[in-house]
Amino acid sequence: MSIAPTARIHPTAVISAEAELADGVEVGPFVVLEGAVRVGEGCVLRPHAHLVGPLTLGRDNLVFSGVVLGERPQHLRFGGEPTRLEIGDGNLFREHVTVHRGTTQSWTTRIGNHNFFMAHSHVAHDCVIGNHCLFANGALLGGHCVVEDGVLLSGNCAVHQFVRLGRLCLLSGISGTTKDIPPFIIQQHINCVVGVNVVGMRRAGHSTEQIDAVRKAFHIIYRQGLPLPDALARLEQELGQVDVVAELITFIRRSRRGINNATHVRMEAA
Repeated sequence: MSIAPTARIHPTAVISAEAELADGVEVGPFVVLEGAVRVGEGCVLRPHAHLVGPLTLGRDNLVFSGVVLGERPQHLRFGGEPTRLEIGDGNLFREHVTVHRGTTQSWTTRIGNHNFFMAHSHVAHDCVIGNHCLFANGALLGGHCVVEDGVLLSGNCAVHQFVRLGRLCLLSGISGTTKDIPPFIIQQHINCVVGVNVVGMRRAGHSTEQIDAVRKAFHIIYRQGLPLPDALARLEQELGQVDVVAELITFIRRSRRGINNATHVRMEAA
């Protein structure tokens, strides 16, 4: 066990002999650190949090009551291998969030920096989460998903396993997706594309010109009835010089699960 002198540990906490606690860590009542858990500087573990190693927690993370980080993946063929969970800096895990470690397919579940996981949200095994994402209450992420920066998953929504979520996309409350969601796109219901995340783009600092270009791209992809390869070719010719459109094109061309097409569009772009 390696505990920095400035770490504060409640006497009821259960700390593994393999744990490492950095300077300024606070461990609340009845916290359990099981196995090789490394907790970075300034982290706060609220009462009844349960961390299972191998797990690395960066600095300045706030873990609320009932959170379980690094427990075994919910996978029928998992055989107890020493897979791990790696978490960056400045993340916030509210009550009863669960994040599972990887399976042998990737060995590691990874979470970046400054993400906000609201109560009862779930990240399954082998997922990769970027930075500045928000998972609202009850948002569920299946295994092997990739979530790029700034994604917003609204309350009680669900993402199918192996899905990719592009930067600044948004899945509305009580909705689900079984296919990839491109950057800047909003989906509702089940696999229904409904518009462009204009508010999210503005908050992220994108210019009016960039937002207008994505709106035009949305119209070409989802409104004109073109086969997707033709729509992408037209986009590349007309708007390919705009960075956010180039990002959109690249994401779609690399998609393995595919994206939802025009037959699912129900609303105008925002």
